[in-house]
Amino acid sequence: MADVKPTVFRSKVAWVFGWAWIVFALLNAWDLAVRGTMPSALIAAAVLGIITVFVFLTALRPAIVAEAGGVRVRNPLRTAYIPWNALGAVTVTDAITLQSGPAKVRCWTPQASPRERARAAARAAKAAKDPNLTPAQRAVAEAAGRTHADWVAEWLTALRDERRDMSTGETTVTWSWWALASVAAAVLLAGLIVVLALTG
Repeated sequence: MADVKPTVFRSKVAWVFGWAWIVFALLNAWDLAVRGTMPSALIAAAVLGIITVFVFLTALRPAIVAEAGGVRVRNPLRTAYIPWNALGAVTVTDAITLQSGPAKVRCWTPQASPRERARAAARAAKAAKDPNLTPAQRAVAEAAGRTHADWVAEWLTALRDERRDMSTGETTVTWSWWALASVAAAVLLAGLIVVLALTG
């Protein structure tokens, strides 16, 4: 079990957007350092920093990581770890929810928007009404009726059933020190903006 490579599930759109923002922020920070004038450059850099923290917490950090011994859920501020033997129902509404005894862990990503779910349901309903489909075509159509969140939930359920007897431990939910440090940095930057605005 120790050599099982973790599988990471996240929103690819958010991931790409997050890294695109990081590149944008770095280029702007360099431009402010080279050509900016005080105190406006400091204010602009602080605003960039605050937005970057927000992007990190909501686009880059969130993920579901299927590990050898259990599933790790990274939400914006907290991290939950559920061993496979403690994982109960895996349900999907607009988000994936993992049940572990009395505890419920709602996953930030991947999510199924109401529009995405409605489109998937419409595709599945259309396929169910078509009598001319072969069994293989019907299976493909039914697969098209699932969202990314549905696929991830099915994958986690399969891993739970496969690895339940090979894992031990208890469910834990902890605050992320990285996330809390990022929030503290954002608060300090906001304070810097206020001070500069009042003294400028």
